[in-house]
Amino acid sequence: MRWHLLRCLSGAALLLVTMAFLSMKHHGTQEVVRYQGVGDGTSDIPEHQAKMAPADVLGDSSRRQELKEPPVSSSVRRGLELGEVFIAVKTTKRFHQTRLELLLDTWISKAKQQTYIFTDEADEALQKRMGDHVVFTNCSAEHSHPALSCKMAAEFDAFLASGLSWFCHLDDDNYLNPQALLKLLSSYSPARDVYIGKPSLNRPIQASETMSVRFWFATGGAGFCISRRLAVKMAPWASGSNFLSTSELIRLPDDCTVGYIVECKLGGRLLPNTLFHSHLENLQLIPRPQLPQQVTLSYGVFEKKLNTVELAGPFSQHDDPSRWVPESLARLACSQSLLWNQGGNRAWAGAGCCSGVRCVGRAV
Repeated sequence: MRWHLLRCLSGAALLLVTMAFLSMKHHGTQEVVRYQGVGDGTSDIPEHQAKMAPADVLGDSSRRQELKEPPVSSSVRRGLELGEVFIAVKTTKRFHQTRLELLLDTWISKAKQQTYIFTDEADEALQKRMGDHVVFTNCSAEHSHPALSCKMAAEFDAFLASGLSWFCHLDDDNYLNPQALLKLLSSYSPARDVYIGKPSLNRPIQASETMSVRFWFATGGAGFCISRRLAVKMAPWASGSNFLSTSELIRLPDDCTVGYIVECKLGGRLLPNTLFHSHLENLQLIPRPQLPQQVTLSYGVFEKKLNTVELAGPFSQHDDPSRWVPESLARLACSQSLLWNQGGNRAWAGAGCCSGVRCVGRAV
């Protein structure tokens, strides 16, 4: 009888051990399934945390950190096409024949279908050249916060209506390298919250609304880009008259207002990138071999001196003060030739020289 009782107890103990083992195994399987997303690219970790290189992180010590760039998933590395990017150029009537003409003759000629000009007054010649890619906003021609914000709102609304994946803003003194832009944006997904550009300050800017706030912003003078997902989230503060109201609230210009909406209203973060450049920095410090990798360049006056990139070319600094024409040569295919007529006017053509013009050099 005692032996029979011992057998029953042993059997019960074995059953309990087996059930405990199966329960632990099932729990472990659930844990594996729960954390698989971290490794397969489906986690909720913001993409910018995985993409910022150490050289791109600016600001105070609390935000400086050494980051190792992880491999990018194949879905992010897909080939981005220029047709997915909405490029907005802000200008004013008095610069149509100077700054804007230079853009039209250089990089816009290579990205005309993706580029939209936002200006303040009608211009028949510009309308004829750009067609429905020029937007006459009826905004003031003044260089004031309300006037600048009015144009930015027009850019923003036009992008939202376009259905495209990326919004990139430029000023009329920016040279854009479309291929470098595509390479940069291909590292990010438009389905993420992405706000990328170059701060003009080495610290957050401070503004007062109902309370004092601090935030980073990308200077409009260097250009910046925003993903569609983020732009849609910004709409309550950035679309239509809302943008002007937001700008008036913090009493800051349009580019600062964009940073305020992203960081203070949405809790987002600027991704600083050194490939964007404005006339507020010493452009001659950019190493010449690195020029083809830059996304934007600019020109102007810096510390009372002409501020341009250091680049030799067939045109003197007097004829080409921006130094963009030689730079544009470096970007064109070898099958294209630089042509000019006896009056010094420049034009692009195919491999051969056209009648009535003299071929002076080839793009390499």
